[in-house]
Amino acid sequence: MRTREMIKKYPGIKKLIGKNPNTMYVIITCVLIQVGVAILLRNQPWWAAVITAWCFGAFVGHTLFVTIHEVAHNLLFKNKNSNTIAGIIANLPSVFPSSVSFQRYHLRHHTFQGVHELDADLPGYREARVLGNSAVGKAVWLFLFPIFQVGRTFRLKEIAPIDKWVVINFSSQLIFTGLMWYFFGPVAVLYMFASFMFSIGFHPLGGRWIQEHYLVDEAQETYSYYGILNTIQFNIGYHNEHHDFPSIPWNSLPKLKKMAPDYYDNLIAHKSWTWVFLNFIFNPKMTLFSRITRDKRGNLHVMDEAKPDTEIFKAVEQGTFVGA
Repeated sequence: MRTREMIKKYPGIKKLIGKNPNTMYVIITCVLIQVGVAILLRNQPWWAAVITAWCFGAFVGHTLFVTIHEVAHNLLFKNKNSNTIAGIIANLPSVFPSSVSFQRYHLRHHTFQGVHELDADLPGYREARVLGNSAVGKAVWLFLFPIFQVGRTFRLKEIAPIDKWVVINFSSQLIFTGLMWYFFGPVAVLYMFASFMFSIGFHPLGGRWIQEHYLVDEAQETYSYYGILNTIQFNIGYHNEHHDFPSIPWNSLPKLKKMAPDYYDNLIAHKSWTWVFLNFIFNPKMTLFSRITRDKRGNLHVMDEAKPDTEIFKAVEQGTFVGA
């Protein structure tokens, strides 16, 4: 409804919808950078690889994850398979085969945002209870965030099938990582692994995962980030804009905000991922329950007030569920 209303008021928004094949150059550049740095570190001690990953590699790895996010929405090429291949290439320096699976589950996050049984972006209730209420627990959760992301998929009603693209993604990662280990040694692989873990976990960049949907105000479900790192992270912070128009590529999201200021300037937004990261860990009011969920009627609840509703499955199957 909001999207239709915005298009009606600002018809020029339609011109922003499209593809950006130039993102492929970003992917190739970042992959070459990560491989090059890994090779340079091959004879260094393990701790040098970890420090370099924290200070530098995490930023490149995060950029690659941003491009995988673009791939998930088919925003590079018109052909879906071409986008999938681009994502598999972007995934290579990250050790874990995640691109194809992210494509499948991320689109469901957009369709069923806040539906616990269908949205893998929401933490599990056990996950939230065990780690979500203390500074140490939240720090551990961020450190192990990629593992929790994988684990969440098993609680969903609809699990993505293992098809040829999943196999290709897995095989490509296995072969690439094996070759890096064989020719350049374990320290080179450690650098890539640590870069991936820091890029979406225990690092100021990890604040991005908190920024997007963790509550600052219960009246607002999704938040944008308008800080300086958008310049090197390809506007991934424009999250409200992205949810309104997921068919607009990264380079046009600032244009969307500028075109419709009355829809975005009055919303709460973040200016620092580092502040979000630290506030999440040390603010006792911020927990893993600080999320909005939807019940089968589309009603909104703060997560710790909402109970897992098994009846939502029937609502989805019968077509009576009110989606995000």
